[in-house]
Amino acid sequence: MLSTMQDVPLTVTRILHHGMTIHGRSRITTWTGEAEPHRRSFAEAGARATQLANALRDELGVNRSDAVATLMWNNAEHVEAYLAIPSMGAVLHTLNLRLPAEQLVWIVNHAADRVVLVNGSLLPLLAPLLPHLPTVEHIVVAGPGDRSLLDGAAPQVHEYEELIAGRPTTFDWPELDERTAAAMCYTSGTTGDPKGVVYSHRSIYLHSMQVNMAESMGLTEKDTTLVVVPQFHVNAWGLPHATFMTGVNMLMPDRFLQPGPLAEMIERERPTHAAAVPTIWQGLLAEVTAHPRDLSSMASVTIGGSACPPSLMEAYDKLGVRLCHAWGMTETSPLGTMSNPPAGLSAEEEWPYRLTQGRFPAGVEARLAGPGGDFLPWDGESAGELEVRGPWIAGAYYGGASGEPFRPEDKFTADGWLKTGDVGVISPDGFLTLTDRAKDVIKSGGEWISSVELENALMAHPEVAEAAVVAVPDDKWGERPLATVVLREGAKADFETLRAFLAESIAKWQLPERWALVPAVPKTSVGKFDKKVIRKQYADGELDVTHL
Repeated sequence: MLSTMQDVPLTVTRILHHGMTIHGRSRITTWTGEAEPHRRSFAEAGARATQLANALRDELGVNRSDAVATLMWNNAEHVEAYLAIPSMGAVLHTLNLRLPAEQLVWIVNHAADRVVLVNGSLLPLLAPLLPHLPTVEHIVVAGPGDRSLLDGAAPQVHEYEELIAGRPTTFDWPELDERTAAAMCYTSGTTGDPKGVVYSHRSIYLHSMQVNMAESMGLTEKDTTLVVVPQFHVNAWGLPHATFMTGVNMLMPDRFLQPGPLAEMIERERPTHAAAVPTIWQGLLAEVTAHPRDLSSMASVTIGGSACPPSLMEAYDKLGVRLCHAWGMTETSPLGTMSNPPAGLSAEEEWPYRLTQGRFPAGVEARLAGPGGDFLPWDGESAGELEVRGPWIAGAYYGGASGEPFRPEDKFTADGWLKTGDVGVISPDGFLTLTDRAKDVIKSGGEWISSVELENALMAHPEVAEAAVVAVPDDKWGERPLATVVLREGAKADFETLRAFLAESIAKWQLPERWALVPAVPKTSVGKFDKKVIRKQYADGELDVTHL
């Protein structure tokens, strides 16, 4: 028996129409670095997105399934692209502006992007790449920047505002199959070439609904979210589409991502929510400690990308700002878990739940695979590699404009589950605690040491600003931990003091013997600790290592 329900496609077009009409008064505020930010209502942004769709189709010849790239900061124009490009049947392709030039060239060519929308301030990054991008036919420039850098460029150059000016604010939106491609994002390529993940209209729609649920971010039109997580990084964790679905106001920082401007934004614009990786909040904490600002408007912060040190959570608790762990990855759209504790608990009882990566929503199935291929129980103790599946989780990687999707054995199981590469445990009530990345676990004398646990313990020391721990070869034990430490300005702690501090909470056999002081922990393009760089620095003898 079939149901009697209407079969209405779940598409980005529906999100666009709903946001610009039902929530037309909600606003996108873009920080400009000047006295007054730029403000645009959802109704205005929706109309401009419609004009952009008309311009892309009629002026630039963009057809359905064509890839249209964006090389942009978080701003209103980027949100308009998020809405227009998928709704017209093309594919939004966000480019990570922090990737090395050779990776950007590879990604653009692999996706066969025909058009690139770029902020003027990023022209120095884009211009040198253009001779190596044969598929790119048009460049659309938004905002101030040195246009002379594009002189002699093979693609045609257009001004964003001139391109959309006078275009109709109506569009004959195509009837799209909800399973067709809407957007794509490439992994950062830490091993091998970057891999393309293609999101469907259906996956974006369902993921947006989950973002808005009370067990996730739980935002409403009464809220304003400060979207610090880049729009080029897994669709800004789904926030642009999710906010347009429910009318949540957006505060977009553009290129002003330094702690000082972020503190000023929060104090002046009074967002109730924000989202970014831990390094952003560590920088902001140092800023407001040195130069106090009013952060009291922020009821909650979604923090992901890497584990949040407990000491950072405690510091923000004292400021009245609640940090909430989330876990996900490019392949999971990215929302996989959020650490909202069960109801009815005291603050003390909530604390262990807040330190986990969070609980799986109904749309994400999870299992733990043991080293022998067996599946482990959810008992909060048995550690294995996390595997997941669900309607917004990738089942393959993009094979290129003329290739078939591919499923590497190290990333996908024979029965279709995604191998996340994360090692952890799951409690009986579905809360995930990650102990490490599979590639970062320290295998010492037949036992595992969690680099994340060591890092969190080190960063709890008041004189440690950052710490990263990696496995290095050891003749006796196979591998041992190397601790690289960034001390706060004026700090005097030595390695013996730090090792003694660790010994208060870490088993003696897990304590690092190798230590190095570094000016900064190297980071990936999305702000995570780049441990492969540290391992290479150690192997090349570039670190001044002290043996205790």
